Amino acid sequence: MLIGDVARRSGVSARMLRHYESLGLVRPTGRTDAGYRRYSGEDIRRIFHIESLRSLGLSLNDVRRALDEPGFTPSELVDDLIRRTRERIVGETELLTRLRRIGAAEPSGWEDVLQTVALLQALGSKSAGMRQRAALSSVEESPPPVEALVEAVLSETDPNVAGALRWALAQSGEGGPALLAEGLSSPAAEVRKRAVRSIAEIPGGEATALLEDALASPDTVVRRYAVLALGARGVAEVVPTLIEMVAEETDDVDAADALSALAVRPALAEEIAAGLADRIARPTTVSSARRRLTEALADIPGTTASRALADLSHDEDRAVALTAEYVLGMRDAP
Repeated sequence: MLIGDVARRSGVSARMLRHYESLGLVRPTGRTDAGYRRYSGEDIRRIFHIESLRSLGLSLNDVRRALDEPGFTPSELVDDLIRRTRERIVGETELLTRLRRIGAAEPSGWEDVLQTVALLQALGSKSAGMRQRAALSSVEESPPPVEALVEAVLSETDPNVAGALRWALAQSGEGGPALLAEGLSSPAAEVRKRAVRSIAEIPGGEATALLEDALASPDTVVRRYAVLALGARGVAEVVPTLIEMVAEETDDVDAADALSALAVRPALAEEIAAGLADRIARPTTVSSARRRLTEALADIPGTTASRALADLSHDEDRAVALTAEYVLGMRDAP
């Protein structure tokens, strides 16, 4: 078979066949009387073998080794191909993600594109200071897509940078809560924690609804952050949980602050005071928990709290009695 016929049947150009010949990959079995290359059936099979191996990503040098070295074992080469392919996929995926983010920013000109690229690069910098500056400046400059901020905040390990990213996300408008909701179901505990903390700092009903859903999370850390955030938002349903947090010394200071914030509503203040008093009176409540609960009563206005403190000032537990007496004195002070 002549070179033109081989090219048509194999899909390999005559020029490439000559290149293979120059490299010693495949040599025509013979030539015609006119000097044209003649390929045998075995030559054709070798050409197809070459093309098959090239389709896997092998270089021509690797192809020669695979076909000509008797002791060649493919396992190491295949493992290397797998590694290189994975690296290429990661690189292409990162490029695709960056292009999507640039598109989401709806640039009006190349200057907007370059500014968005610079901001995305800064958010991905190895320098914590640069990432923090990028987060803080993102609100004033051309803001990056919310998706980029969400990805950054869910992967950020530096507490200062994370705080700046949460702030930027809270200023970014719509889209953040829905994207962060995916982080709440992440298999990684740290990602779930970052997601709920970020949602807690975003105002609005959508974020509040997500926090309420998070109360059913199997992750205790997620539930705790959700309770504290909902308390700060005035959601009365979390009062019993906040009281338990004070009793169990689980973020008890923050829980007491949330109870105090909720107690600005008179009716709710009476409910909170009654709940604290009831928890103090339980026989199973240990002395240290009773003192914390008594201290929490200090910031709860109303007659129910005052009566409870008056009763506690005569408590058998001297530490509780002194705490109640001190708080009463502070409440009575002009």
